[in-house]
Order: sequence, then structure tokens, then C-alpha cells
Amino acid sequence: MTGEVFIYAEQREGVLKKVALELLGAGRRLANDLGVPLGAILIGHGVKGMAQDLFAYGADKVYLVDAPELEHFLTLPYTTATVKAIKDFSPEIVVFPATHIGRDLAPRVAQRIYTGLTADCTGLDIDPESKLLVSTRPTFGGSLMAQIMCPTKRPQMSTCRPGVMRPLEPDRSRKGRIVKVDFKPAPGDMAVKLLEMVKEAHRKVDLEAAKIIVSGGRGVGGAAGFEKIRALAEALGGEVGGSRVAVDSGWIDHDHQVGQTGKTVAPELYIACGISGSVQHRAGMMGSTVIVAINKDPQATIHSVADYSIVGDLHEVVPALTAAIKAMQD
Repeated sequence: MTGEVFIYAEQREGVLKKVALELLGAGRRLANDLGVPLGAILIGHGVKGMAQDLFAYGADKVYLVDAPELEHFLTLPYTTATVKAIKDFSPEIVVFPATHIGRDLAPRVAQRIYTGLTADCTGLDIDPESKLLVSTRPTFGGSLMAQIMCPTKRPQMSTCRPGVMRPLEPDRSRKGRIVKVDFKPAPGDMAVKLLEMVKEAHRKVDLEAAKIIVSGGRGVGGAAGFEKIRALAEALGGEVGGSRVAVDSGWIDHDHQVGQTGKTVAPELYIACGISGSVQHRAGMMGSTVIVAINKDPQATIHSVADYSIVGDLHEVVPALTAAIKAMQD
């Protein structure tokens, strides 16, 4: 074992994703605790230029797997490429993002190299005595936090939710080493071919990157009630979120869902409107810098985690807030 810490640097269509920078922040801390280098696995075609960003955000090395067959994400060749990098350089720890790609890739990699995988983590630490990776994740519907270690198999592997870890401040003067990883598709890897990419017509909601989120829950009362939520979000220059109840009721699309079964977010400002504050919802937004709760029930759990609480009818409070904000902007 080299003892290095690796993170999987996700890129899509030649664009490095924010979650890669978040994982570098977590990986840098783990590597520092172990006193080892931090490496980033970068897979694609013509993606070498992303290496400098990875160095700036904390990587010491970039393990580059570059081939025409890897231009677009396909499960089998990307699995082969990732396994090749791990087998060639034997890291102690590998962390993947808990994105659609990471959740597809990480279990296949774990199976091929016969190691364990802790999924959907919200915390990563090094145990000071054993020097093992401690992966923390919600369990039993978010009512408990489990701490999981892998004492025998290597590498220790986890997936980490987007929006949970914080990127480091970039240091553009940092330099690192690019290590090229030879890649040859295994028989059958290219059985699936990408014929065409069709993007959704509606605007993609990027809650994980939003600095301000205004979310609605059961108290919004219906799809029409979300117009008030949207108006406030627009006035603040933020995004619209929703609880599981709101999504299951068909009031708002699943792309907007915040919580354990939705997206984990960490905006600078999170405004929860008509949301009771179940453990599942709190698991998805507790990383927010400032939480504001608007709920007419003074006993609602959401008030206990809010920095500021407004006890009142959201159908009166939210339009009043929107009007006040717009008046300040005029």
C-alpha cells in the first residue's frame, strides 16, 4: 500500500463538477491526518487541462486516464479505468461522489477489487488510534448516525453526498504531478455505445450549487401555493426547494427535493416555509450557513434548528417578505 488518499474527480462533457472540489477539501484533510499525498483520479478524453484546477484545490497528484473511448461516461469502460488506477497505485482510501455517476461506478469498483463500500456519507474522518477511515452516514430514516470502518480490506471506500463537504480556497500557485494511467478497454466494455445525448427541455435545477434556497413543505397547501415560494426565491436570486411531502403530492418536481431521499444542500441561506422539520428533511439541509423557519406552529421541529424563526402563516409572511425585498431593490 502506498497509503495515499484518492478522490474521484467527476467531470461531465469536459466540465469539472463542483463536487470534485468538495471531495478535494475532504480528501486534503484526511491526507493531512495520515501524513500522505492526496491524489485525484481524472478520467475522460482531452481533460488534462483540468489538472491545474485539481492542484489548486488541494491535489498533490492527478492520476490521468485519457482515451477516446472515455469521452463520455459509460459504466463499463469507466469502471475498468478506475480499477486500473487503483490496482496500479494501491491507495489506502478512495472517495467517490454520491452522484448518479458515483453511485453507478463505486459499487462496481468495490466488487471488482473485493473491498467494502460505505454509501451516502455525510462525514469522513480518520480515527486517531487505528488510523482507519471513519465514514459517517444517516441510518434508520435519519434518526441515527452510523460510524463505519473497514479494518481488513483495502482500499477503504466511501461515497460522499454533494453539498456536504466544503472546498478549500483555491491556491493557483500550487503545483502537482500528473501521473498517466495506461488504459485498454476490457472485452465487452464497449458493448454499449452512446448514439445521441438529448438534454431535458426544462431548466436543470442545481440545488447543490445554490447560495440561497427557499423551500416549501406541507404548509404550502398545493402547487398554486408554490408561486409565493418561487416569487421569494426569485427576489433573492435563489432556487426553489421542496420537502418530500410536496414532491410526493405533485406540487413540485423531484429535482427540487431536499432531504435524505432528495438532495443534500449547504447554501448560505435556507428558508424553510411550511416545513415541519422531519429528520429526513433536516438531514438534507443542516449544512446551511443560516436557516430561517417560517411556520405557524410554534412547536414545529424546524424551529429548533433555525437561526431565525417566524411564527406565522407563510401565505401572509412570504408575500410580505417578497414585497419588502423588492422595495429594497428599487
